[in-house]
Amino acid sequence: MRWLTLALWIIACLAVGGLGGRWTAPEIAGWYRTLAKPSFNPPSWIFGPVWTTLYILMAIAAWLISRMPDSQLRTLALAFFVLQLALNLAWSWIFFHRHAIGSAALEVAVLWIAIAATTLIFSRVSSTAAWLMAPYWAWVTFASILNAAIWRLNQTAG
Repeated sequence: MRWLTLALWIIACLAVGGLGGRWTAPEIAGWYRTLAKPSFNPPSWIFGPVWTTLYILMAIAAWLISRMPDSQLRTLALAFFVLQLALNLAWSWIFFHRHAIGSAALEVAVLWIAIAATTLIFSRVSSTAAWLMAPYWAWVTFASILNAAIWRLNQTAG
């Protein structure tokens, strides 16, 4: 049963990534290519493997929390995890589907705070789960800086 639960967490996280990818992929060769980007913008091909890895690490972290004894803290940790996962999905829709770069910059700041809160709550339940969230938090830190730089360079684009 515990492996089934892990599989469900992985499926849920990868589904969020897949849905976000449906909004993202069509824009890469078109709209996104036309944007001015900073010198530190990674090549587009790197995002898929990085996000896949991060979603799997996040799923393992959530699974570890879900395996802990039932408690209010565990419930809160999982609620924050779901919240940050929804915010993660919302960013793709705002940035790539709506082309609202400025709004996406604000939303990713809220996402960053939600990841911070999730990671801190996770640390009170499972230090391993918290550490598994660290690469995601670091990547979203980078993505926040990248989003802000793209916004600054494309002020008329949204």
